[in-house]
Amino acid sequence: MVKSIQRAGIKLMPFADAATVGLPLGRLMRLTLFQVAGGMATVLLVGTLNRVMIVELGVSATLVAILIALPVLSAPFRTFIGFKSDHHKSALGWRRVPYIWIGSLLMFGGLAIMPFALLLLSGDGVGQYATLMGHFSAALAFLMVGAGVHVTQTAGLALATDLATKESHPRVVSLMYMMQLVGMVGTGFIFGYFLQDFTPVKLIQVVQGAAVVSAILHVTALWKQEARNPARTTRERKTEELGTLWR
Repeated sequence: MVKSIQRAGIKLMPFADAATVGLPLGRLMRLTLFQVAGGMATVLLVGTLNRVMIVELGVSATLVAILIALPVLSAPFRTFIGFKSDHHKSALGWRRVPYIWIGSLLMFGGLAIMPFALLLLSGDGVGQYATLMGHFSAALAFLMVGAGVHVTQTAGLALATDLATKESHPRVVSLMYMMQLVGMVGTGFIFGYFLQDFTPVKLIQVVQGAAVVSAILHVTALWKQEARNPARTTRERKTEELGTLWR
């Protein structure tokens, strides 16, 4: 009976077969939280703030389109980030963790300054120089959040494939991207609920609350995931050049 229940659990639970002895389902689901944070940041930029900037803040739709497109500019650097994390040299023995932390800090910083930048961008009751500062700071915030998402996703997916067996890689990566969609849908409803009656104070609270939540999700996802292995990151080891691998 126990074996029958175990077999039924694997059949009925989505992605239960992605778990392995070395990467049990609980640990794997905790690791997927960095994708939930990435989905939250994506839906905030592309969906929620898209509408807020145009409708509530009266920002030009052309300018909004440019701001939303800015994070895509950092996408080609994912190849470089992946290469650097593969060949990271450090006495601490971590390859993926430093880059995921860098991405997490970029996301946190961008989300922290974003609501104030958008309020300046609207130009409501502020001078010309303040509006220009709003343009600059909003562009910087969108770039930071976009770069943070790309860095964490690149290093995080690499960490997931490091921990999983080769046979389970397709299922693990599929689970990662499904959790990103879950994060997008779930946080989309949450953002919409809290911003039903829009005020500048609510905008600050929601966006900076998202910054805190993203930091918590990254800390939880990374806790005791990557084992330290100084032999793998020693500075004496030989590494290939990016140009060679690219060709």
